[in-house]
Amino acid sequence: MPRRTISLLAVLALALTALIAFSGTTATAAHQIIDKDCSDFATQKAAQDFYINHGGPQNDPHGLDDDSDGVACESNPCPCSTDQGGGGGGGGGGNQPPPIKVQRAKIVRVIDGDTMKVDLANGPKKSVRLIGIDSPELRGPKECWGPQATQAMKKFLPKGTRVVLRSDRSQPLTDRSGRLLRYMQRGKYDVGWVQLRVGNAKVKVVGKRFNRFSHYKRTVAKAKRQDLGMWSNC
Repeated sequence: MPRRTISLLAVLALALTALIAFSGTTATAAHQIIDKDCSDFATQKAAQDFYINHGGPQNDPHGLDDDSDGVACESNPCPCSTDQGGGGGGGGGGNQPPPIKVQRAKIVRVIDGDTMKVDLANGPKKSVRLIGIDSPELRGPKECWGPQATQAMKKFLPKGTRVVLRSDRSQPLTDRSGRLLRYMQRGKYDVGWVQLRVGNAKVKVVGKRFNRFSHYKRTVAKAKRQDLGMWSNC
């Protein structure tokens, strides 16, 4: 084979090797871009910092802000943050949504499957109504699966359990009865989500659609398919 042909083949082989190496590097980099989810972060604050540093809230390439409210991985345990980045300077003024209110508390007692009494840290005792769920009534009139839903909540939240309460920008801070409207977190668990997942509650929207609505609806659909709790007994 002529020497020039051999040299040309060698050059092409080197070019092909470089292209393959580059493609592998690019594929690895692309994989790394989409390889983050909320379980990769020990706390909600860690997820929020990562989210803001990678384009949030305008862009969310990792899908950490499931409800598009500018807060990443809300089901992760605290420390928590709702920092939106940007540092300083005037913004939209009165058009900005209210900040998310985060409070630590201890359970005093469970009232029913979606309501409980808590002792706020550095504050008074308050009743809390969980945002977005509705468990069967325990009183007047008693509904099917009401006692079971309440008993499950009592086991999950015994007296003295430490929880974190979190408001939702789309919802008022209290209902007409003066109860706090909050999501409740026990460790890494969203308490309302747990009740939905085991078939102890259905999704409830009052006024505006709450920010975890889509996530909750998917959870209820799964509980229904598996005939869990109230979905097989009522």
